Amino acid sequence: MIRAAVLPAVGAPLEITGIELPEPGPGQVRIRLAAAGVCHSDLSLSNGTMRVPVPAVLGHEGSGTVVSVGEGVTHVGPGDGVVLNWAPSCGTCHPCSLGEVWLCDNALNGAANVHARTADGRELRPGLNVAAFAEETVVGAECVLPVPDGVPLADAALLGCAVLTGWGAVHHAARVREGETVAVFGVGGVGLATLQAARIAGASTIVAVDVSPEKERLARAAGATEYVVASEKTAREIRALTGGHGVDVAVECVGRAVTIRTAWESTRRGGRTTVVGIGGKDQQVSFHALEIFHWGRTLAGCVYGNADPAADLPVIAAHIRDGRFDLGALVTERITLDGIPGAFDAMVAGKGGRALVVF
Repeated sequence: MIRAAVLPAVGAPLEITGIELPEPGPGQVRIRLAAAGVCHSDLSLSNGTMRVPVPAVLGHEGSGTVVSVGEGVTHVGPGDGVVLNWAPSCGTCHPCSLGEVWLCDNALNGAANVHARTADGRELRPGLNVAAFAEETVVGAECVLPVPDGVPLADAALLGCAVLTGWGAVHHAARVREGETVAVFGVGGVGLATLQAARIAGASTIVAVDVSPEKERLARAAGATEYVVASEKTAREIRALTGGHGVDVAVECVGRAVTIRTAWESTRRGGRTTVVGIGGKDQQVSFHALEIFHWGRTLAGCVYGNADPAADLPVIAAHIRDGRFDLGALVTERITLDGIPGAFDAMVAGKGGRALVVF
């Protein structure tokens, strides 16, 4: 028996309870978790914004040490430090054949598998494939990547979602160029990673936007040169900070209709807005045909940073080793497994950056 955070039903409170985890079968890896980040996507799973089979063990941003491997697993072995990859690409579907591995048709197939059982025999699914809110987990070998040299094992958990998403939003989706101006909406874990990525990309003016005045210190430490407390005047304030034009790039990390619309309005004519935040079906964004023509702006979605983890992690790790990217700066609270429900409440209230469960 190990302890895990179980979602018994959509909309129900998480249960921190014991579960029975099987030994790894062929092509599987058993991992003892070192840390797991509490991401807004976990909250979206719990409240039904994103649908997964339940009951389930949540958690998708994690790192740990390999305990044992099943038959056929050769790229990692017992004692190796690994990062969990919650969206592994199959390499054979149509998006993968186009090189768009972040859109793999089969990435979440594992979420339907039986992962573990409760003490009373209920079958549990693995949330977004990897069930990281647990002392140990068993995942497909395709879901693990070696921790890059020079990256602390616990902090490496952040590479599995927040950092890859923020990095990719800047370098792959928005393709920020040196000297461009950038606005980042939402200063949570992903937003803080996005700010650091924009700084590394050489953005000149970097505007951070959040509803909380208390996050200004975090934002500026991550690279923001300006800070705006969100209001109905946000777009005008951002244009005023950029010579009346608006920013070249806006990255929306919230997933709300009003924020997406404001991010779009904050860009210059011909500007680019990248939406990272995951919103519900009720979040409807409206545009009229004339403004789409007149402003010539681009609005695009971004899945997992449009990243290829195997290719991007070594690049990000080099920046970490050289001191340009600070993983620890994303973390505002280190908690135990029992602290996850409280971390969910903090996200709903818009408080803090990333909460990191340390085992």
